[in-house]
Parts: sequence; structure tokens; C-alpha cells
Amino acid sequence: MNNIGGVILVSFVQTVHVLLAGTWFGGVAFTTLVVTPALAAMKWSEAERVGVRAEIGRQYARVGSVNLVLLAVFAILYGALGGFGALLYAEYALLPLLFGLVAAHGAYFGRRLVKLADAELRSASAKEVGEFARRRRSLQGLSLKVSWANLAVSAAVFVLAINA
Repeated sequence: MNNIGGVILVSFVQTVHVLLAGTWFGGVAFTTLVVTPALAAMKWSEAERVGVRAEIGRQYARVGSVNLVLLAVFAILYGALGGFGALLYAEYALLPLLFGLVAAHGAYFGRRLVKLADAELRSASAKEVGEFARRRRSLQGLSLKVSWANLAVSAAVFVLAINA
């Protein structure tokens, strides 16, 4: 490949890498800063909102998972073609953390919250409802912290992608 073709390819890969990082960050920011507060404003019960949030999460996961995998692929490809540098290495260090936060949020928190909300809605006694609601709210607090960590790491990945 001639020098001009190589420069064009590296530029293309870099551009796609940055676009994927921005798309990922934008999606996480939107769900954390817009969807979650909007759901909190709805007149549904907390347990009903958990179900709606879970469905939004399932739909988003279809697009977000592909985006996150492509982000990792293009980050590696950009390093291989354009040269590995400190900023790319920092991004590479954050990507597994980001995958872990996403997996924990969807696989653990999301599923547990849905089970607790379903149990809360099906409970016959006020005591059971209260206990399931207490456990759900406690887990929601931890889930929110994971969401904020995801947002922070996603922002860092985006900044690193832009500057790499």
C-alpha cells in the first residue's frame, strides 16, 4: 500500500474509532442523565418503573453491545495501523473495566432488580412488599453508583479516543 493509501486508512480507522467512542459515551450519558430521571418522574410505582427500565436496557443492549465491541476492535486496529501510544494503552486499560461494568449492570443488577420488583408486585402481605421494596431500593442505590462509574469511564474512553 502506498503512503497516501496508508494515511487514508489510518485516518478512516481513527475517525471510526472516535465516532464509536462518542456514540457509546452519548448513549450512556443519555440513559443515565435523561432516561433514568424521566422514568423517576412517571406516575408509576417504583416496581413498575424497574420493569420499564429493564426493557429499555434490553433494547439498548442490542445496539450498545455491538457498539462497544466495535469500539474495542477499532481501538486495537487504530493502534496496530497508527502506532501504539500512551493514550491508546490507557484506553485499552479502561475498555475491560467498561466491559465489566456493562456486564455487571446488565447481568447482575438488572436481573436482580427485575426479580425483586416482580416479587414486590406479586406479594400478598404488606410485610413482604416492604421487605422486597427495601431490598430493591438498596440494590438500586448500588446500581446507580455502577451507572455513574460507567459514565465516568465512558467519558474517559471518549477523551482518550479523541486525543490518541
